Amino acid sequence: KESGEEKRLPGQDAYEWVQALVCSVLTVVMIFTFAVRLIGVDGHSMVPTLQHTDRLVVLSPILYHDYKAGDIVVLRKESFSTEPIVKRVIAVGGQSVDIDYASGTVYVDGSPLDEPYIKETMYFPASYTMSQTHWDVPQGQLFLMGDNRNGSTDSRDERLGPVDEGYVLGRAVLALWPLNKAGVL
Repeated sequence: KESGEEKRLPGQDAYEWVQALVCSVLTVVMIFTFAVRLIGVDGHSMVPTLQHTDRLVVLSPILYHDYKAGDIVVLRKESFSTEPIVKRVIAVGGQSVDIDYASGTVYVDGSPLDEPYIKETMYFPASYTMSQTHWDVPQGQLFLMGDNRNGSTDSRDERLGPVDEGYVLGRAVLALWPLNKAGVL
């Protein structure tokens, strides 16, 4: 017996290797269950910022829950859509939103938003469910809009309206796919 070396049992190396692999897999599962999600964009409501089939890294509300105007969030509201919905936060609880369709301007608390990310000037929607132009956002809720205002069903639609923060799956922080558009949101 050489000094300083302990005797290894048969199969001990394989057991340690399997143990390390199982711990690694469990760690990844825990991270993707409780901290981070990968979500695909379904639809064109966030064009030009995000495209249909883009893949996003989304931080769970456990890690990020202090939403602010400009954040891109993913939510699921089964009564509205069975798929995750990706939208931009325009206003948070306690704020008011007014839309002037004649000028294509969104006002929060009376101030016009600077929105360089929108696709084109917004026009008055044809749907009767989107005819409202003023909202007082209740505490604990978010007013959300797509960047493609003329192709987005969002909080302007009375069927969705301001959304309770409990429906939010998280904040999109990174675009992963396609690789040529990968980067921080």
